[in-house]
Amino acid sequence: MTTDSTKIETIVVETEDTPLDLLIWRRFQTRTPGLVERALALNVDLADKGLLIPVGTAVMIPIDAPDKAPAQRPVVRLWG
Repeated sequence: MTTDSTKIETIVVETEDTPLDLLIWRRFQTRTPGLVERALALNVDLADKGLLIPVGTAVMIPIDAPDKAPAQRPVVRLWG
């Protein structure tokens, strides 16, 4: 399933006690505002399964096509 700039990736839950936000964090390793809500919209029955997604559940996650490289953040040093 593909739209103009969004692709869909399906991830199968492999570990117990996995909430949707942790599943998304493990995939992207970065903050992705609004992605949990978009994933819930794609997986209409996912909220009925409860907070923790059962092992073996396939979850569709929207993957945005990158428009540009991520912005660089300045390094903050607390010591030295």
